[in-house]
Order: sequence, then C-alpha cells, then structure tokens
Amino acid sequence: MSQYLRRITIYGALLFLGIFACPGKAQQSNDLLPVDQVRAGMQGYAYTVFSGDQVEKFDLEVLGVMPNFLGPKQSIILVELKGPKVEHTGVVAGMSGSPVYIEGKLAGALSLKLGIFTKEAIAGVTPIEDVLRPPPAQPNPPPTLAQEFQLPKQPTAQNTLPTGSTLEPIETPLVFSGFQATTMQQFAGQLQSYGLVATPGGSSPDQKDDAHARLAPGDMAGMVLVRGDMSVNSACTVTAVQGDRVFLCGHPFLNLGDIQMPMAKSQVVTTLSSSLASTKIVNVGGSIGTITSDHLTAVTGKLGAPPQMIPVDLTFVNGTNEKKLHFEMVNHAKLTPLLVAMTTFNGVTQNSLYGEGRTLHLTGEIQLKGHVPVKLENTFAPSDSLLPDGMPVALSVQNVFGRLFTNNFEIPDVQHVSLRVETMPGRNSYTIESAWLETGEAAPGESLKVRVLLQPYRGAPRVEETTVHVPDQIARGSTLHVLVSDAEWMSRASRGFNFGGVPGSAAAGPAGLDQLIALINRERHNDRLYVGILVPAPMMVWDDKELPNVPLSAISVIDGRPAPGSVQVLRESLANESSVELGGPVSGLISLNLQIR
Repeated sequence: MSQYLRRITIYGALLFLGIFACPGKAQQSNDLLPVDQVRAGMQGYAYTVFSGDQVEKFDLEVLGVMPNFLGPKQSIILVELKGPKVEHTGVVAGMSGSPVYIEGKLAGALSLKLGIFTKEAIAGVTPIEDVLRPPPAQPNPPPTLAQEFQLPKQPTAQNTLPTGSTLEPIETPLVFSGFQATTMQQFAGQLQSYGLVATPGGSSPDQKDDAHARLAPGDMAGMVLVRGDMSVNSACTVTAVQGDRVFLCGHPFLNLGDIQMPMAKSQVVTTLSSSLASTKIVNVGGSIGTITSDHLTAVTGKLGAPPQMIPVDLTFVNGTNEKKLHFEMVNHAKLTPLLVAMTTFNGVTQNSLYGEGRTLHLTGEIQLKGHVPVKLENTFAPSDSLLPDGMPVALSVQNVFGRLFTNNFEIPDVQHVSLRVETMPGRNSYTIESAWLETGEAAPGESLKVRVLLQPYRGAPRVEETTVHVPDQIARGSTLHVLVSDAEWMSRASRGFNFGGVPGSAAAGPAGLDQLIALINRERHNDRLYVGILVPAPMMVWDDKELPNVPLSAISVIDGRPAPGSVQVLRESLANESSVELGGPVSGLISLNLQIR
C-alpha cells in the first residue's frame, strides 16, 4: 500500500512541474540526479529528433565528471553516446539541449562535443541543476546601450591553440530560408565564429493554433531572428518544460542575457552525417512563444504570444520592373544591425532583376517612436574588386542602424523600415579633375559662377557649372577660399572633421537621440558635387549647432580650454554652398582663392 501511495505522489509531482512530454512522447521520471552523484560507468540515455517530429532514444555511458569546466563551480559530465545512429552521425549540430537521463533520473542537457574526426561520439552534458537554475536578476537597464557589436573577422578556431580534442559547444544550426549561397558565403564565416552553423532550411507561416502549441523534452525548438519572405532561425533541442517555461540548448545561443525574440517549434527534415560536422536540416514553424533568456547554461523561453518585431519593406527597381519583399526582424542592439545588412544584401543581390556592374541608388526611412524619421540616401557604383556590388548598400544601412542602436541616450524603438534600391546601367562615378572661377575677384553680395571639370569612369570629360554667393558683409580686400569637393571633404571643412558622433571624430558628438537623427538627416550625399565659400570668420560648433560670427571674446574663452559638451572652434566658416546631383559617387578636392575687391 505504501508503494502505491508513493507512486501516486510522484505522479502528482510530475503533473505539477510539467517536465514530462506530452501524451504520445517518451515519458520519464521527474527525479533529478545532482552532478555530485554522477560516477564513471553509469548507464543512461538521451532523447532527440533525427527526422520529422519523432523523438528517438539513444544510449550513453558516463566517462566522468569535469569539475569547474565551464567556470567556477560549473562542472560538465563527460559521456560517450552509443547506438547505431549516434555512432554513425557522431554529435550532431542541433542536438544540444537533448535531455540526458542517467539511471532513470534527469541529469542534464547534452551541450558539448569533443574533437573532430573522432572515432567515438563523446559529448559533454550541462548538469540539470545549472539548466534549471533561474537566470540572474537583471536591474532596470540604464538609458545607455552597449558598445557597437563587432563580429570577429576570423573564426575562433584560428585564434586558439591547434588541437584535435577541444571540448566546445555543439553548434547551433542557423537556418536560412530564402537566402542563396552567395549571401551565406559572405556572412557564414562570421556567424560560425560564434558557434553557429549556417545551413539551408525552410520555414512556414504562423498558424492560428501556434500560440497554444506545447513542447516536450526531446522536441526541436529555436529562436526566430528574421521571418517573412526571408527568414533566419536557430534550432536546438528542448531539455525540460515546467508549465509554460521551456529550457533548451544546454548552452548559450549568443550569451545575450535577457532578451525578447520569438520562439518557434521546428521539424527535422533529415540529419546529415559528416565526419567533419554532422547537422540537422530543419524546417522552422510558426512562433509559439518568446525566448526570454540566453545564458551560459541554457536558453529559456515562455510559451504563448511572441514579442513584437521590426517590419521591413524592401523594394528593388530596375527600369519599369520592381520586386517587393517584406520581412520582420528582432529588435536588439547587437543583432539588428547585422541582420539588416544580411537581409538587405540578400534582397538586393538575390533576385532576377539584379545584375553586377550597375550603379545602385539607395533611399529609405527608419521610423522611430517619438522621433522624426531617419532618412537614408546614397549611391554606390560597382568596383573592380571581387566584393559583390550590392555589399556597400548593405554596409551603409548597417552603419546607420549601428549608430542608432549604440547611442548613449535611449533605446530606439524602431516601428518600421522602408528601403528602396534603384539600379542604373553602367558604372556611374566621377573624379574632380580641375575647377575655375568665372573671375578671380568679386564684390560683396555678388553671385559667382564656378565651373568644374569632371572625369567620368571610362567616359568623356564633362564640365558642370554652379553658382555660389559671396557674403554681403565680407570685408573688401580679404581673400576667401572656394572649396570644390565631394560630400566627405565638404563635411570635414564645415564640421571640423566631426561626423555626428562617429567614433574618432574631434568632437564628442550629439547630446541626444534627436540630435543624432538630425545630424544623420543633414549628412551630404555622395552622388553630389559640392561648391562652398569659406570665409575667415571663426565659427563655433556646439553639439549639432553651427554658430557663425561668434564674438572674439567668446572664442578666446573657449578656444584651447576644456568646455562643456562637444564644443570646437573652426578658423573658417562655411558661408554658403551649392551642389549638383550627378547620379553617381563623386570624389576629389580642389581649393580656389577668391579676392574680394
């Protein structure tokens, strides 16, 4: 009788914690095996999906425990996988998180693999107490963001000592749907350095019953980074489920801490066996909840409604033909700039309207809650390098997003992004060869014609003409500088090498997000020829404001002394400027002297 009551008590505990699989799935004991009770030689098993939705069991044997492997007081259980399938495939990318049972008790999550080209399938297991441990409490975030997210240019393996027996996290497949091989080649190497394996796959739209879907140990689930006409998702295995809380992976995704991104159930099309790196080929389904935490020993999520994502509309135009794409991406300071670069590059280059050797004109708008829209416009000519012609477009968009997300003032709430890329035949670029004034002298208040000789790429030279106005109050007998240049040089002359908070600039940058947006929107365009008149009048640049004709008394106080905010003094002021749109990037600089009679 007492044994019967004991079974009833255990069954009730199982229902309360909800760790077991759904009906039809493998059901296991809810008892947990602490790592300090694990001994070499113990027998066990684990669950994962090799194909479809079917959770399959495979055996394993404990080889030992490695104390303090992940960090102080964070041990790893070393096991050898056994059975026909795992001995054939080895440890598979996407297998991380597979629940491991030792002598019938839940002991941890499969999370690490040992070496490459190994003869035995040896893996590391994150102890279950570390998987289920609540993530550290996060204080209310301050109104500042982390530094700009930079992916390493070389894979991690190239920066470590060479070895064939490294115990490292099992790769997390990054499933690309709607992406071609060219895009994956451009970005897969960088992503792999973070333990992610780029792999082709499919995706399906959200279904009405997705919000009510359930997960069980051994199921495949993952994180949604991009969804829509293009999608990027990761996938790993569920370790345990407690009510509406889901524990998966057994190791971090990108170790992002507290995070909000959609969680989706996944289906394994097949498991690709490889001596180098076996991986699961995955189709990702609709969103079934929210990934809430990404920490050292587990990724955790909550079943239910997914979080809001950033909607992006991309239109590619070639003559009278156009192609429109719509997708959504996660809103995260470290991920969004990279994802917008990847999706922009793929959307521009991987469609039937695109061709190399054509000039690309980018326009767009980023809508932020509570702020004026951020404007995007630039033109990119093809080059002789092996870099795809569409890559500068993607990097330009990434740069703007990086500046917005790494500002020191507030977290930007991006509501919508619209991008438009128009293609023009040929390589439209221009070099400033020479320039001359209509006359070498002029009177105050007079308008002056300036002619510029431009050399197009592989074309006949052409002359462009524009007009600048001599200031009315300029002193007679003075000498002015007429600057004929591209956008970058004109910005340097007028802003003292300050590009609105770009790292390394002379001034400290804007004092708020509104000022940063204003500076971005005022930036000159690279497809225009600029002509400006510099007068010998000191100008003060204070944050995003240009203050000409500042009294000398004020200049003497500030010049050469520490000042509050981002203050600098320029020896010459840009009195006025004019520009000519040329339809292609312009480069060059010429300075002319103008005598005032």
